[in-house]
Amino acid sequence: MAEFDVTSAIYTILALAISLSLLAWLSRQVSLGVQAVTYYLTGSADLASVVIFLVLLPGVLLHESAHWLAARAVGLRTGKFRVWPTKQGDYIGLGSVSVERSDIWRESIVGVAPLVAGNFVIALIGWRIFATPELLAALEAGRLLDTVGLFFEALGTADGLVWAYVLFTVGNSMMPSASDREPFKPVILYTVFAALIYVVVGLPLAPVTFLLGWAVPMFEIAIGALVFLLVLDLLIWGALLLIEIPLRLARRKR
Repeated sequence: MAEFDVTSAIYTILALAISLSLLAWLSRQVSLGVQAVTYYLTGSADLASVVIFLVLLPGVLLHESAHWLAARAVGLRTGKFRVWPTKQGDYIGLGSVSVERSDIWRESIVGVAPLVAGNFVIALIGWRIFATPELLAALEAGRLLDTVGLFFEALGTADGLVWAYVLFTVGNSMMPSASDREPFKPVILYTVFAALIYVVVGLPLAPVTFLLGWAVPMFEIAIGALVFLLVLDLLIWGALLLIEIPLRLARRKR
């Protein structure tokens, strides 16, 4: 029974990782789509940056606030809190918080804070507003038509579109930036190394299974919200492409 529980938990963690990876890619496509449509309509790259910033503003505020709060919680000094689009190489930064340099552990906590806070918010919205556990159950059972029906039924609830926007802006703003991810690699390596030692030495698995038993139900709620967000992003991206492609073709003919 214990082996089955651990295996099921591993599948849940993998599903969460895959959902987050898909969201990271899809969020970028939606962001580029909004900017492309704005640019083709106005001819202004600066305005395109401002529009995507305004669209994601609530999520950007949560992202940077999570950095600030996490830094203060682990005893790091914070400086300038900026929320405005700036060009950063091939990307557009929508905000930043100056935090003093420290060890990789505290920097990792600060870096991952927006992802944790964002997942908590979208999981809460998905669970309380959109009943995403039912949507996820339908998807797991292979009932695709029921999944689509539950999605649109959820959007049709009272204030459904408002909450969908909140979920959209928070979910598409919560991914760690390149600078946020900088301290992650050594932390992940140390964690994997410690886990291998734990298993090789033969230490008891009861604490691990207890932790997984506590965390997996929350992960499942988060996955349901992420699936809802992925469907929402796909619809928005598709709509943006339908607008962008004719605009791009028309611009080339000029």
